[in-house]
Amino acid sequence: MQDINADIQRVLAQALSATGLSAHWERRAFPQNTGDGYVAGLDPKVLPALVGCFPEALSNVLHERRRQYPGQSVLQLRVSVHVGPLPPSGLGVPMVETHRLLDDQVLRDLLVRANPQLTNTVMIISQRVYEDVFRSGLDTGSTVAEHFAQSIAKVKTFAQPAWLHVPGLDWGLADSSIFETPQQSSPSSSSSIQEAQRTNSHPASAPSFVQNGNGNFQGQHQYFNGMGGLQ
Repeated sequence: MQDINADIQRVLAQALSATGLSAHWERRAFPQNTGDGYVAGLDPKVLPALVGCFPEALSNVLHERRRQYPGQSVLQLRVSVHVGPLPPSGLGVPMVETHRLLDDQVLRDLLVRANPQLTNTVMIISQRVYEDVFRSGLDTGSTVAEHFAQSIAKVKTFAQPAWLHVPGLDWGLADSSIFETPQQSSPSSSSSIQEAQRTNSHPASAPSFVQNGNGNFQGQHQYFNGMGGLQ
């Protein structure tokens, strides 16, 4: 597990370097090793690059790792991105919500359904991140809003709109039944979402991290951009 986590951090450093975010990575806040994952805070101003350029860079680095080490298990990563104020410790509701996004079953299922030789990265971002990035008019590289598909992230009592991204995937060719969108929600499910959002206004304990792979290692990584943790 220590070796895998070290690999994850090396992969992240390489991908962020390719995205031009090395300096921000070196100044990351509240970094945490979660065993088979990693979480850290970056300056919110890097959100457009993090959402627009980082996923493809990460996928490219993972493909290169697979080519360099053909005898090792293929590494696949889930990525969640959220934004909100946090104290220097990183403890707070936005951090818990970042964990919840990452644990969304639909995000997990995307990797389970995918061919690990072709798809090694899946990303989920919060509604707030999506709006901040794609309404800003800032440069997101070759990534456009249509590269993200809207869904409802559901974990325990947590239920909030979120956006899914798989580098290289045209969502117009995907089976939309694999996830539930807010527009498709029934009145009862909408009520449950509102109730879950009210519940999420109170801090919750951070979830445990468990990931099983079938011959391939499916890891997890989280990014949280919090102004309160940028000291």
